[in-house]
Amino acid sequence: MRLAVIEGDGIGREVIPAAVEVLDAFGLELEKVSLELGYTRWERTGTAMSEEDIETIKGCDVVLFGAITTVPDPNYKSVLLTIRKELDLYANVRPVKPIPGIMGVTGRNDFDFIIVRENTEGLYSGIEEIGPDFSWTKRVVTRKGSERIAEYACKLAKQRNNKLTIVHKSNVLKSDKLFLDVCRQVASSYGVEYSDMLVDSMAYSLIMRPEKYDVVVTTNIFGDILSDMCAALVGSLGLVPSANIGEKYAFFEPVHGSAPDITGKGISNPFAAILCVKMLLEWMGNPGAPLIDEAIADVLQKKIITPDLGGVSTTAEVGHAVAEYVKYALK
Repeated sequence: MRLAVIEGDGIGREVIPAAVEVLDAFGLELEKVSLELGYTRWERTGTAMSEEDIETIKGCDVVLFGAITTVPDPNYKSVLLTIRKELDLYANVRPVKPIPGIMGVTGRNDFDFIIVRENTEGLYSGIEEIGPDFSWTKRVVTRKGSERIAEYACKLAKQRNNKLTIVHKSNVLKSDKLFLDVCRQVASSYGVEYSDMLVDSMAYSLIMRPEKYDVVVTTNIFGDILSDMCAALVGSLGLVPSANIGEKYAFFEPVHGSAPDITGKGISNPFAAILCVKMLLEWMGNPGAPLIDEAIADVLQKKIITPDLGGVSTTAEVGHAVAEYVKYALK
């Protein structure tokens, strides 16, 4: 299996090496291909990502990605959106689950749900025009796109508690009526217990009663906003991983950004990137994936943690401690 490793910008260059050390601890036969994409590359060459890079990525099976800084160019095309479209990574999957020993803003740990977000359509269609006095973006919702994200979410729900919540804004956005209708039809065909909720009400409910939810499916921008908001339940964006899944490829990235304010200090929290490795292992069907949860619990108990969690350890030290736990457990 070929793995594309893309550190990207900012703290991506710190957390991804830590995550790769953890992945290496499992002793898997992976051919790693390193690529430089993003703002730093753009500064040096004028191009954040080339067609050759896309072809190289397509020659891999899976991608581990760090973070990216947006290029200050009105003609810039998002690297992430381009990769998602080129690889047809239609499902964005973000687990929202407490980490023992860490409390989020609500002080609760009774939740465990997954936000499944349609990843190639909606307001992130990339079909837009920018002018001095008028700009527009086309919001795309198709039956095919809605069906396949609904099917992905329903299959996930069948593996869990058979509950699905469809999030939309069909009372205002008429294009959401198609998404809602298709999701209802697919959920019925799968025998999944489902309900639906307007996105604004859902934002409130996810914070106040997160234990109610199991699998949440929604459109692109709503899923992006809700999943970032739900990172507050876990503790911070530095604790939340995500997966972008297609029929052929998978792409794993921490939810956090490039954090230029702490770049180079060696204090960025690598847990989200390390949890991406867990999701990657699960995607591969590797039974060792739960070891990462155990390892994180162990380093938390030993206070081998970065300053954002009240510790004094560096990014590299945390990654090394997690990797050593995995190696010992696999002996």
